[in-house]
Order: sequence, then structure tokens, then C-alpha cells
Amino acid sequence: MAAVGDALADAGIARGDVAPERLSIVQSSSRGPLSWWAETMTAGPDQDPYAGKATAMFRGLAGCPATLAAIAVGAKGLVTTVSSACVGGHHAIGLALRELRSGSADVVLAGGHEFPITPEVARCYLGLGDGVLSPEEEDPASAVRPYDRDRRGFALGEGAMTLCLERESSARERGARIYARILGHRALNEANHATSMDLTGDVTASVVAAVLDDAGRKPEELGYVCGHGTATRYNDLAESRALRRLLPHRDDADLPPHGSNKPIYGHTFGMAGIINVAATSLMLHHQRLAPTANHRTPDPECDHDHVAEGPRDAEFDLAVSLSFAFGSQTSVMALEHA
Repeated sequence: MAAVGDALADAGIARGDVAPERLSIVQSSSRGPLSWWAETMTAGPDQDPYAGKATAMFRGLAGCPATLAAIAVGAKGLVTTVSSACVGGHHAIGLALRELRSGSADVVLAGGHEFPITPEVARCYLGLGDGVLSPEEEDPASAVRPYDRDRRGFALGEGAMTLCLERESSARERGARIYARILGHRALNEANHATSMDLTGDVTASVVAAVLDDAGRKPEELGYVCGHGTATRYNDLAESRALRRLLPHRDDADLPPHGSNKPIYGHTFGMAGIINVAATSLMLHHQRLAPTANHRTPDPECDHDHVAEGPRDAEFDLAVSLSFAFGSQTSVMALEHA
């Protein structure tokens, strides 16, 4: 609810500025209110997790953050929550784009939320073996090392983030600060392996090429790639190979800068795509690339530009955000300097 309110405030939209039926909220969460269900299932005989019928009802629903936020801000358009694991944030934005382009809404608050981290979630990833979840003894500040030879997996992150999306014409008419223009979104399910992904790079490269073609842009124009960057071997290799397949005539040194923000925020699952698009938008807005923290010793198979040296001023007008998820999910968002 706070993230939704902050998004409206940052956009300069006060209550009543948008007709309630033209204001929509689309959120993403991979698991919803897992903590309440965990407490409920382990409650002792002297505990009553159902105390207060309305509270219990809302606390058990995955969509309650979106619906309660809608009540708080007076949103009477489409209000829904998608659950597509780690591509859910991209899917939320993609659904928001459809609402705007179809004329069904004037403003869509697209976001994601994952909280709190519970032991049950950690055990899910520990069960997949070494190299997925970073070891407990790692310092959280340096635990996540994407594209690095010494990677040891990702750390878990939590929080909420919401983006305010609207048609460019209305944003300019009211003098809004525009961070970036979203050119398009492409989502693909490989319908193949449930927990792995295409490691040749062909699938991801084809989706990136398709979303750029939708926008009338070319891969050679890319100035930055915001990777999913989980610091797991399969993800890191797949992203690097995809860039090589996308631009096969370029040497590694000439590939576009390619970074990850997961060393800072951790892996936030349902909101990871939202963070990626927000970060990419800010980099386009400020014309400054954020570094990939903790990247010190490149994996020989990922040895190209990961903006390892620190923040970098850049002149670029085209970027893509990548997102992947269990269940064979691939998603690409293309953004442009506004």
C-alpha cells in the first residue's frame, strides 16, 4: 500500500486527478501471504490465528495488498495480482501496457511485493543443491556475485515497489517527470524443462530481437542490458550466450554493457522484474549506468562488459530488461530514453 501511494505521489497524481474507473492496479507476487499460512498451520492449541474474521480473510489472500491499496487510493479499474514466479513483475507491466493501449485505463500502477522472507522459502532453494542459494556464512553485502568466476548463488530479498504507467500524451500534457518510455514487452514459455532454461542463448536472443523489431529498433542500437543476473551458473551463462547470439558479428569487447542489480537487492522473485525496469528507467533518465556490484573475477564464459568498475556516464537511448523464471519462462522488456 505504501509503494502504491509513493508511486502516485512521485508521478504527481493526487486523488481525483484520474477518474476512479480509469485507474487500475496490477501487482505481482510469487507466493503471496506465505507467513500467515505458515503461522496458521503451525499454531498451537492455545493460539487462534483466525481471530478477527476480516483480518484473517485478508491476510490469507495473495491479492489483498492490491485490493486494499485500491481501496486506499480509490482505484476502481482493473485490480488484480499475477503470480508467475520471477517473471511476474514483467507480466504485470505487460498487462498494464495492454490496459493502456486498449484504452481501458488512463493510469496503471504496476508493481510487485515479496515479504517477509520465511524459512520455508529458503528451504525450497536449499533443496536444489549448491550454487543456487548463497551459503549462510556469506556476508550479505558481498554474497551475490553475478557473472563472476567465484559466484555462489543468490541471496533472498524482500520489499515492495510500484511503477506509475500512463500514455505519454497525458503525461506530457500535465508536465509529469517521465523516466523512460516502454516500447514493448514479449513473454515466452519454452514449454521445456521446468527448472532449467535454454543454454544456447538462441531462445532469449530471439525474444529480444522480436521485441526490438516490434518497436522498429535493431539489436545493434542497444546501449544497455539489465540482466536477471541471479549469480547462478545457468542464468549467467544463458544471458551471456544470448548476447553473443543476438550480435554474432561482434567481439565480446563490443557487446553492450550488461549488468545485474541483485547484488544490491537480492532476489526478490515476484518484484524482480519491477526492480529491473525501474533501474533501467533511472539509468536512461540520468544517462548513467549502475555497476554490477561484487563483480571482480569474470567467469571466462561471461567475460564481457558488466560495468564492474563503478557508475559510468553513458549516452544511450535503448535498453532491455531480462527476466526468467522456473517453469520455462522468459520475458523481455524494451525501454527508450524519453
